[in-house]
Amino acid sequence: MVEPIRIADAFKKAQPGDSISVRGWIYRTRSSGGIVFTVLRDSTGILQCTVIKGELPEEDFKSAEKALVESSVIVEGVLREDKRAPGGREITAKKFNVVHFAERFPIFKDQTEEFLLDNRHLWLRSREMTATMKVKAMILRAAREWFFENGFIETTPPILTENACEGGSTLFELKYFEKKGYLSQSAQLYLEALIFSLEKVWSLTPSFRAEKSRTPRHLAEFWHLEEEAAWVTLSGNLEIQEQLVSYICQYLAKNSREELEFLGRNPDDLKVIEPPFQRISYTKAVDILRDKGYEFRWGDDFGTNEERELSMLDNKPVFIIRYPAEIKPFYMKITPDNPKTVENADMLAPEGVGEIIGGSERETNIESMKERLLRENANLENYQWYFDLRKFGSVPHSGFGLGIERVVRWIGKREHIRDTVPFPRTVARLSP
Repeated sequence: MVEPIRIADAFKKAQPGDSISVRGWIYRTRSSGGIVFTVLRDSTGILQCTVIKGELPEEDFKSAEKALVESSVIVEGVLREDKRAPGGREITAKKFNVVHFAERFPIFKDQTEEFLLDNRHLWLRSREMTATMKVKAMILRAAREWFFENGFIETTPPILTENACEGGSTLFELKYFEKKGYLSQSAQLYLEALIFSLEKVWSLTPSFRAEKSRTPRHLAEFWHLEEEAAWVTLSGNLEIQEQLVSYICQYLAKNSREELEFLGRNPDDLKVIEPPFQRISYTKAVDILRDKGYEFRWGDDFGTNEERELSMLDNKPVFIIRYPAEIKPFYMKITPDNPKTVENADMLAPEGVGEIIGGSERETNIESMKERLLRENANLENYQWYFDLRKFGSVPHSGFGLGIERVVRWIGKREHIRDTVPFPRTVARLSP
């Protein structure tokens, strides 16, 4: 028996005339007289297998005729060049072993998005989802490498908490034994505690937002990459962000060309994503929107349409900096020479994608934070431990949160953010 190889290796390592074996699932199949054309897929690609009656055992040929899409099979045969086949190569089968005969697969062409979401456990087998998940994995790998190479320590903050970070209206509440608890909106407060020993830290955790939003960029559960660093002000924070995002883009352009091209992204588009990125003040952004016909007042937060407009200003991400203090959380540092704004920034990805990172320099004035929390009717007792961080050796520090799925949506040219996660959780969906 020939040891099976990956389908990608049938194109990259094996040579025409070699006897090889591949295994996977039937992607397409059709028969014509005494010939069955079966396209096989595995995690690395697809390969056509031509099964000719009389050139393999009769039982194997009958199995090939019978096997439906998604049947799992092992095929052994001779590799040949054929320009008509996907990728220009195929196997002429000598053995065709069906490991499991699948039932009729319920997913086929031109089905509704809702149907595909209801059958997400099966739609994950599509080449589109496979390529997207590979791009996502490579983004995570690139980010982890950048943090390691730049002296950041990966940490493991909690998911269960009694603290609100981004505002009580978007918290998922739960019963934690005899107390009221919440699913984490962000690891930020805990990362801030860690910088006083480790200085430069980051984490990758699920975050939860109970936002009743139905836009193409919102999920109720998403993967949150967060960073925090001591001795860093707003300007240094922006430099860290643009270096990280640039590294990810260059890494994907080099290592994920096949998947990107399949998803419709020209890898060369990512090569221009290099620092510096434009820095535009919130006030200037308001003027830009007004010039373009938007009825937008200073002090309002940007919505999906406004972010889309601003993200079209460049073919690289842009920073919108120093938002009004009234619309931002208590932990963002008030601008020293302008109490109406905070030392924060949102990074907007190009092509209409919008925000992918939100970050700020952190407030060190305890009384200022208390005043802002009280305006939100927060329980100050839950934040006493956080105030302690400012009592014992406080230093200037900054951090940010990057939404992994939003970056995947941008880089992978996905229309909706639900297409960037295996099992999306939205206001309307908790299954499968």
